[in-house]
Amino acid sequence: EVARVDDDARMLELKRKIGQGKAFGSRVSLISPAEAKAKFPLLAEDQIQGALWDPDAGLVVPRSQKVAGDLVDEAVASGKLKAFPNTPALKIVVDAGRVIGVETRRGFIASEKVVLSVGIWGPLLADQVGSKLPLMPLEHPLLFFGPYDELTGSGQEIVYPLFRDQGNSSYVRDTGDPKTTEGGRVEWGYYETEHPRLVHARDIAAPETARMSPSMRDLTLDQVMDAYEKAIEMTPILGELGWEERHSFNGLLSVTSDGGSLIGESPEVAGLWFAEAVWIKDGPGVGKVVADWMTEGTPALDPHRVDIARFYPHQKQDDIVESRCAEIAQKVYTPAVHPREPFATSRERFVSPFYEREVALGGYFMEIKGWERAHGYRANEATLLAKYRDRVPAREHEWDSRHFWEVSNAEHLELSESVGMINLSHFAIYDIAGPDAESLLEYLSVARVGGPTPVGKGVYTHFLDENGGIKADLTIVRLDATSFRVICGGDTGHRDLVWIQRMAAARGADITLLNQTHRLATLGLWGPKARETLSKLMSSPDAISPENFPFATAKAFEVAGITVWAFRISYVGEQGFELYFDFDSGLDLWDQLFALGVVPIGVETYANSRRLEKSLRLQNADLETDFNLYEAGLARSVVKKAAFHGKSAYLAQRGLDQQTSYLCTLVMLANQDAEGIKRYPIGEWPILDADTGLVVIDAKGRRSFSTSISYGPSLGRNLLLAYLPADRAIVGETFILEYFCEHYPIRVEAVGSTPVLDPDNERPRS
Repeated sequence: EVARVDDDARMLELKRKIGQGKAFGSRVSLISPAEAKAKFPLLAEDQIQGALWDPDAGLVVPRSQKVAGDLVDEAVASGKLKAFPNTPALKIVVDAGRVIGVETRRGFIASEKVVLSVGIWGPLLADQVGSKLPLMPLEHPLLFFGPYDELTGSGQEIVYPLFRDQGNSSYVRDTGDPKTTEGGRVEWGYYETEHPRLVHARDIAAPETARMSPSMRDLTLDQVMDAYEKAIEMTPILGELGWEERHSFNGLLSVTSDGGSLIGESPEVAGLWFAEAVWIKDGPGVGKVVADWMTEGTPALDPHRVDIARFYPHQKQDDIVESRCAEIAQKVYTPAVHPREPFATSRERFVSPFYEREVALGGYFMEIKGWERAHGYRANEATLLAKYRDRVPAREHEWDSRHFWEVSNAEHLELSESVGMINLSHFAIYDIAGPDAESLLEYLSVARVGGPTPVGKGVYTHFLDENGGIKADLTIVRLDATSFRVICGGDTGHRDLVWIQRMAAARGADITLLNQTHRLATLGLWGPKARETLSKLMSSPDAISPENFPFATAKAFEVAGITVWAFRISYVGEQGFELYFDFDSGLDLWDQLFALGVVPIGVETYANSRRLEKSLRLQNADLETDFNLYEAGLARSVVKKAAFHGKSAYLAQRGLDQQTSYLCTLVMLANQDAEGIKRYPIGEWPILDADTGLVVIDAKGRRSFSTSISYGPSLGRNLLLAYLPADRAIVGETFILEYFCEHYPIRVEAVGSTPVLDPDNERPRS
């Protein structure tokens, strides 16, 4: 993959990808133009400033259809597979919410599990049974040029590596020796960036009417002329060979509304599994993930990035799917997508009751699962940014400052001196009640949430998978003898809900589940003056004294005439409360708090900088099924007697003398790059041994990388969380963080969940 001489942004992206590759196991490296030319002779060397080389990248030869067909034939011959050629699946048959089989043109096939892996046609079959797939087919221009006889005699299906010119949104590959299956040509593929051609699955041609095949649509050279001419500059052979119009086409491939594959069991239909929106490069891996998931109950790798359950129902509505798929299609190859890149389409789907006030304050909004969240407020710049200017670093590098607002660091600091309020209305909130509510949640949770747990007690707990991996990270509050409130992060809330519902169905649990997410708004009120400020709006301020309102408990009371359910907890390392109230009352409560001088604080402070200073973990970043609670520093001191999902694995982990790795908090000791610019890393980056320069790897083959990283204004340092091998997880141990191919010294400050700031947690418990 190359960066053109005039494309410094692409060169930066190559360096980012190299860091990602090292973090996740590829032997990727940066090579010179001359080295790139040696590996891909069709390249015009003077057109590039550098290249990424990945010797582990796979290629399917000669074509995916041929390879897949051969594998099917092999499996049939082994007696382990029955295949029925030319037998369309007409209908998935469902009874009482569960798959019972498939109707075909040749008859009915009974089965308790059905895997839908039909690519661009997936939405059609899924829709039949009320299971939505946020997927749309996209036209992908593929052009062939030839004859190309230079590889005659090689006997190979492909000779050169795949060549990607992502700055021009294109790639090139040869088709090998002319005597091989499809040899004697050069293929050029392109992804349209201006007007990507999305197709509704219902509009795909029938086999009998398609000129080539339903997934191959007509193409004209005019459609891609500008990019084609630019491609000739990079690979002149494309202009020297003849264009084979008869073989060229727009191939249909799948794009989804967030760019990820759609894997896992349908949230709507039990037994219906998906392996959809899987591009050829991911096919073998996805096949194994789905097979393991279906047979073992959990795959070897945490599937949260591809799990179909990550989508809330509203995210699968047609208008959102179409607009988001179009946005994804425009960015398949270029421009490079920043880790914090927000979506531009389908915004303001859900807003808090105080949204109009946040807009008036100049909120810098990002979106999560449809919810608008202000990461900082322009109104605070004139006051707080000026107040803390000497403690808030200016981010000189554009990459580090993109989609980040430095006022959030000033808001972070103000929260330790006064009192602030943070909009948390994106929380997913589920009230679960009924005769079996307690036994269900007790079985799901590692911590004891039922039994003698008193009404009003909030319990931070986790759900585990079969192997003791961390599946969910949430809080459960007992409301009364038979009802509980489950509070989840907005990003993970729907996966958590689906898991609860599946386990309830499997156990035949008699429960009622009420989704309170859009009825209850939430404000976090924190800071050393939080209790004092809230008491000014209460007729009985003693109700929230430390004696009457212990830490990690919840209760309802009146605040300025508004019924508030308050939970005394803190995710920001300061005294305070999460306040829950009806949406209709939200604006009034905001206004009254604001009138008392409470400072609006952006969610950046909550989700990142203060979280890292307190060494708090985030599900799907620091917590995944790849690791267990002992490694994450979150295991309970006592194992409850009651059975819970994953308990046998949890006990086995507990019995080990030492875990394989431990989650540690590290600090960057220096952050100045080769050009003298101070860097503030964003994203997942490899951790290297300080002596060898190699990526640190534990005994299970898991690589060390930054699972979370943020600047901590209170400490004046960049902080990161990372799993380190047990023999290296030692306070004071030093490593190297690689960031854009440059090395920065880092040191272990804490092992486990002990925070680097206020390690005894005196502030939140004050």
